[in-house]
Amino acid sequence: MAETADQIYARVQAAGELPAPRVTEWDVFPWVVRDGEIAPKPLAPPAPEEPRSGEDGADCSLCGADLPGVIWRDESWRVKHLAQSGLPLVLVLEPLEHYDLPDLDEHQAAEFGVLTVRLARIVESLPNIARCHAMRIGDGAEHLHMWFLARPKDLPSVRGSFSPDWDDILPPGPEDVWRADLAEVARKLATHGGEALA
Repeated sequence: MAETADQIYARVQAAGELPAPRVTEWDVFPWVVRDGEIAPKPLAPPAPEEPRSGEDGADCSLCGADLPGVIWRDESWRVKHLAQSGLPLVLVLEPLEHYDLPDLDEHQAAEFGVLTVRLARIVESLPNIARCHAMRIGDGAEHLHMWFLARPKDLPSVRGSFSPDWDDILPPGPEDVWRADLAEVARKLATHGGEALA
């Protein structure tokens, strides 16, 4: 069971000053400090799109059956976790084969939709989780990967589109709690088919 808001708050207070999220170092980070005030960074001039990792399926790091962190899979899809981070859970849904979102046929799109809803429902059913934020960006890698971020209940600072930043800012919680939640998500997914691996 994920930590309560009070447990997270106490742990963060004990940690002291928190680090800036890594996104502040990205070239696409849109803010600068100008005259002591936060201001928008100047818009970069037009430039050709940079190739994405795994373009046209070549050297795709997301293709392959033996990727680390997989907690559930079936014959077409897998759900995995990345390294433990500040939010209670961050999961990724991706196809086993090399597809981007526009490449999915009607059957695959239906499977993707059902799995997206199912995963969000399962994550939001966990104690102390208010929402499951889902996002697909796809600028870094061509292989479809949909992110699911479990937002803790009763922590107003972590609401909305800044929750990915808070995932980088907050220190990770207890590993045993995180692993128990991963196992619960995998178990509940497997009740609909596929195999729980966590």
